[in-house]
Amino acid sequence: MAGIPESGLQLRSIIKSSGDLELSLAEVAIGQPEGDEVLVRVEGSPLNPSDLGLLLGPADLSTLTSAGGVTRAKVPEKFLKAMAARIDESMPVGNEGAGVVVAAGPDPAAQALVGKTVALLGGAMYAQYRTVKAADVLPLPAGATAADGASCFVNPLTALGMTETMRAEGHTALVHTAAASNLGQMLNKICLKDGIELVNIVRSGEQAKILTDIGAKHVVDSTSPDFQDELTAALVATNATIAFDAIGGGKLASQILSGMEAAANSRGGAYSRYGSSVFKQVYIYGSLDPRPSELARNYGLSWAVGGWLLTPFLGKLGAEGVQRLRQRVADELKTTFASHYTAEISLAEALQPETIAAYNRKTTGEKYLINPNKGL
Repeated sequence: MAGIPESGLQLRSIIKSSGDLELSLAEVAIGQPEGDEVLVRVEGSPLNPSDLGLLLGPADLSTLTSAGGVTRAKVPEKFLKAMAARIDESMPVGNEGAGVVVAAGPDPAAQALVGKTVALLGGAMYAQYRTVKAADVLPLPAGATAADGASCFVNPLTALGMTETMRAEGHTALVHTAAASNLGQMLNKICLKDGIELVNIVRSGEQAKILTDIGAKHVVDSTSPDFQDELTAALVATNATIAFDAIGGGKLASQILSGMEAAANSRGGAYSRYGSSVFKQVYIYGSLDPRPSELARNYGLSWAVGGWLLTPFLGKLGAEGVQRLRQRVADELKTTFASHYTAEISLAEALQPETIAAYNRKTTGEKYLINPNKGL
């Protein structure tokens, strides 16, 4: 394989039976791609919350230390039982990324991708090189960089998945929490473009401004003393009966259901001791608040709270539906689905305790990109 090294660096995470999280860079062999495989030189991979869950687990980051190329932190004993399936297993990290196809197997579809900048999904992306099937990459539009395409799977397909789920389940408008996030901004652009009413729940005035500046119509601040009334008013205005909650813990899911019930009752109709007949759905898809979810049960009996995850959704949608969504992402890569990064860091920098503390804050408006080949 001329010009291709025999091995490359890959970031690994392991939780040991001793209760130590260890992060390090491993040297892994780079094989010749076969059949319909392509070898991608990875030049960008984002640090999404879903990646941080695997990378850092439940480690106490106040205990972070670094020595000899290994970064360590203690995992509290109370969490070790839940980590049993990954104890002493060194795991690669990184759900998605982008880079240049530098070699390919003999299959014509794979050969056609050589030299192209592509996005890819499939895990183990915090690595200098990644081999995947040709069908699992998305060629980027002319002029698009790896940084442009690095985040074009998880957040864009999640945002599109929310509107697809809304329609499939018979709802006409939706609610989103932690709504000023990178994903939330994409969802707003989708809804504005597609004519879907969207209620955005944020946690500060600064976050509200981020959304109103891009045209969001219904933005509610959960720190407002009148939050419940303001939320209900937005739900009356939009008739939103499905929500996607990134917070998870605490009372927010219950508050959304209460507001939906109040909005339904505001439209009149006969009284029922079982509550309104309007079905109300909250899907929890994140855990920004790790506490238990509290449900007040003051919204009748026509409701549900469940989990929502991108991978099972895509499996149900089928290959044709997934391709339709992927093509939309490619077509609107620099508009609807544009991502912006606070910093581009190398694999080595991703292991530095001070950098870990920064990207683990998950601050709205801050998103970090790992470039595994930075500086090389």
